Amino acid sequence: MSAETITTTAPEGAVAEAVAADSDPRALTIPNVERVLDELRPYLMADGGNVEIVEIDGPIVKVRLQGACGSCPSSTMTLKMGIERKLREAIPEVAEVIQVL
Repeated sequence: MSAETITTTAPEGAVAEAVAADSDPRALTIPNVERVLDELRPYLMADGGNVEIVEIDGPIVKVRLQGACGSCPSSTMTLKMGIERKLREAIPEVAEVIQVL
């Protein structure tokens, strides 16, 4: 048996831009937001909660706090001083994080 090699051609700039967009950890993308939230999840889960991305609307990230975090009196503080602060540090394009119920 022989292995076949498939060769494709694309403009060099297009390939470089696609790779750069996918690998830029500071770009406002769902995978990058998930990466940052994954760093915070152990702390939320320790208190019986979690967070999920609902959508990214321009520079605004909409999230849903789950479990104990959804009904906690300190959820606004968790959202603004924890989640939003960490996302803005990691991804400068984030302007605000909003909780969606």
